[in-house]
Amino acid sequence: MVANFTKPTSEKPSLLLHDEVVTYFHEFGHVMHQICAQADYAMFSGTRVERDFVEAPSQMLENWCWEKESLNRMSKHYKDGCSIPDEMMDKLVASRNANTGVHCARQITFGLFDQIIHTGGKCDVVETFAKVQRDIFRIPATPGTSFPASFAHLASGYDAQYYGYMWSEVFSADMFHSRFKTEGLSNSAVGKDYRVYSKARRLERWR
Repeated sequence: MVANFTKPTSEKPSLLLHDEVVTYFHEFGHVMHQICAQADYAMFSGTRVERDFVEAPSQMLENWCWEKESLNRMSKHYKDGCSIPDEMMDKLVASRNANTGVHCARQITFGLFDQIIHTGGKCDVVETFAKVQRDIFRIPATPGTSFPASFAHLASGYDAQYYGYMWSEVFSADMFHSRFKTEGLSNSAVGKDYRVYSKARRLERWR
């Protein structure tokens, strides 16, 4: 796994921002999906599964970045080793729900735009994106810019399937809350079940 995180300096080590920790867990979820996969054909293995599900393992792992138990285990002050104060921890956990409406509107905008350009005829992508963003996101696109030019998912395997990011959240929430949240974040038995059933395409037995 290759990532671009905050680099260390001559005065202190690399101190990851919380967003970077979430990104690490997300991408490591893809790594786990790949190395634990059991499939007869490579096209059904790991991150090659259907886009409706491919983001679920990575999104599920993000949950450990928002739970006090796991946050306390993975963090400490780099100088004196003290834990994050409870008040700060509570605010961090609560911030997860901040601007969720904006995030959803953004993802719907991207997903709808992706569907339009892959299912319709020839179009001006800048103009089309500006219209979708105005109608869904309610914030006009910045004049003179071309967001679609930097939207790599449009032609990197997610073609017409970017909606999978939101759809996978249904699966990831179900997997996390039905077992890990209720039976323990560090419950090894649940972890083993997750590896055996979800990674081996036997989700019907997961619950």
